[in-house]
Amino acid sequence: MLPDTTVLPGHLCLLWDWLRRKNFIALYHMGIYSKPELLEWFVSEFPKYSKRKLDMGKSCVRFKKIDEIPLELIAELSKKMTVDEWIECYEKNLKR
Repeated sequence: MLPDTTVLPGHLCLLWDWLRRKNFIALYHMGIYSKPELLEWFVSEFPKYSKRKLDMGKSCVRFKKIDEIPLELIAELSKKMTVDEWIECYEKNLKR
């Protein structure tokens, strides 16, 4: 998977990305951070796809092991917000 990105004048606009840390793998998704309804959806759906407790920050979801990543849920999440929708949200909040 490649992260959804686009370049705005003077900005790299990243919708989501994976990051490997020493003790976990993190999925960063800016839609979860910027849209409360998307966060609510993700939190409510997570237990249906994973037996693990949800470990997350404002925009990241942490997984201890690669085989614990609910790929079907991540696929659904990736369909919930397009790059264009993220850019619109980003620009709307940037102008404040």
